[in-house]
Amino acid sequence: MPAIRLLPDTLISQIAAGEVVERPASVLKELLENSLDAGATEISVNLMQGGIKQLKVTDNGGGMDAEDLPLAFARHATSKIASLDDLEQVRSLGFRGEALASIASVARVALTTRSGRAAHAWSLGVEGGAPGAVQPAAHSGGTSVEVNDLYFNTPARRKFLRTEATEFGHCEDVYRRIALSRPDVAYSLRHNGRVISHLQAGDAARRIAAVAGEEFALAACALDEHSSGLRLSGFAGSPAFSRSSRDAQFAFVNGRFVRDKLLAHALRQAYQDMLHGDRHAAYVLFLELDPLGVDVNVHPAKTEVRFRDARAIHQFVFHAVSKALSGSAAQTGAAAVQPLPAAGGVDLRRMPYQSSLGVAQPAAAYQAMFSVPPGPAALASGAAASTAFERIRAGAPLTDESDAPLGYAMAQLHGIYILAQNRQGLVLVDMHAAHERILYEKLKGALDAQGMSTQKLLIAVSFNADRLDVATAEEHAGVLHQLGFDMAPLSPTALAVRAVPAMLATADVAELARALLRELREFGGSRLLTEHQHELLSTMACHGAVRAHRPLTVTEMNALLREMEVTERSGQCNHGRPTWYQMSMAELDKLFLRGR
Repeated sequence: MPAIRLLPDTLISQIAAGEVVERPASVLKELLENSLDAGATEISVNLMQGGIKQLKVTDNGGGMDAEDLPLAFARHATSKIASLDDLEQVRSLGFRGEALASIASVARVALTTRSGRAAHAWSLGVEGGAPGAVQPAAHSGGTSVEVNDLYFNTPARRKFLRTEATEFGHCEDVYRRIALSRPDVAYSLRHNGRVISHLQAGDAARRIAAVAGEEFALAACALDEHSSGLRLSGFAGSPAFSRSSRDAQFAFVNGRFVRDKLLAHALRQAYQDMLHGDRHAAYVLFLELDPLGVDVNVHPAKTEVRFRDARAIHQFVFHAVSKALSGSAAQTGAAAVQPLPAAGGVDLRRMPYQSSLGVAQPAAAYQAMFSVPPGPAALASGAAASTAFERIRAGAPLTDESDAPLGYAMAQLHGIYILAQNRQGLVLVDMHAAHERILYEKLKGALDAQGMSTQKLLIAVSFNADRLDVATAEEHAGVLHQLGFDMAPLSPTALAVRAVPAMLATADVAELARALLRELREFGGSRLLTEHQHELLSTMACHGAVRAHRPLTVTEMNALLREMEVTERSGQCNHGRPTWYQMSMAELDKLFLRGR
């Protein structure tokens, strides 16, 4: 018997299904794209149990005739391309001719369709890749595809599906993207018999407001730029509407939603002078170009593309968005300014380049500093007292450099750097990077010891969340509790946080929760606590660390220096950047030519 043999068609289809049909959302994407390619102006989606039990898409497109039905489920059979020339300039969303075949190989599928010239409709059922007979049916013009019991015949694949709520959340994400791509089409979405969404056909502005939210629409600037056969239109969110994640970034190429590194890089560059490093822009942008200029035949999922003149595309997108943002600077700049609290009777809004100024104080002064409970912004934790703190409280003199090798704070520069004086000269500290390392080490120790201290919030923090985040919070409630969080749904689109890790109590709770849920969505609970623990704790530490441009008192600055001195690896932040730099008196003298 030969070692190499042909695989059965059924097995070939199931292998192909692994690339096309990852979960119910993958099925929904393919069916919605088929409806749009068929010229539909109205599309309805009905889901049961997150699309796992049933997923049905009905449209009023062109429909098919009876003789087309068997070919609809044949692999590599399509009406959308016929030659290599067609493949090199694809104008339709689908073109591979494998989506329905892949879906039918791992589910029970029923297709009912009626073309405009037919007297009645026709239907065909396929179960696990085995087609039945074409039969007459009742149906108005257009097509319905009903997919039941996804992965019923491949239980190993079915085990990888998540909870009903999570799978529905992924389906809703696909629905939103498709709805954004074609605002001229009406859509409706039902789940378990309940209407979730109904979108009337209209213009792009109304559709974006309905899908991305009124807040985004009000904070975004419209753009419509043309150059050398390229067009970029849509809305770029103002820097004031920045996000902690990329969940509000929608880029379309010739109507197709894509995740493209080239476009993402161009857009990051357009925003780079306006956004802090850990914030992400929001946008809904449509790039149109000659189909010959883009290759969409890169991956079966069709979310990756390759541009033939990548440099020209990059420059065009960068300049178009930069121009739009610069034009809106006068309007959005005022919204981006956050008022600073007054400190010591000084209005900090009149002092944009300095916050808390002071001089290094004698050792005795620090007794009083640490005997007073820290304010809500204080960085020192009474529970984590170091040997140096104990000596301070005991009144021991701190004249020996070993007691305070990083010296004592003199000033805060631009709300970013702490300037301190020690015996050697000047110490410069990046306060956010330093505090991030301190928190990371503390979180790591607490998690390893299974002793994450929890702080109950006096008033629960509630925030709007998409259904996928709500489902994630429910699915991973045990992991969240282990990490020190008490988070629960308020509604299908809102969450409440009632407790957080004590050492992160001063963080932006909503942003911290969103970041944590994003990590859980990507990796799952068990992998997050094991394989990706470093990324998890780094994310938590970053959100809990004191932010740039946040004024600190001299007490807080000195507390941070003392914490650094007793924290392992405090010389680098979690991303490998240095947290402090020493300038000796000799280096300073050299700068000013002293002694020459």
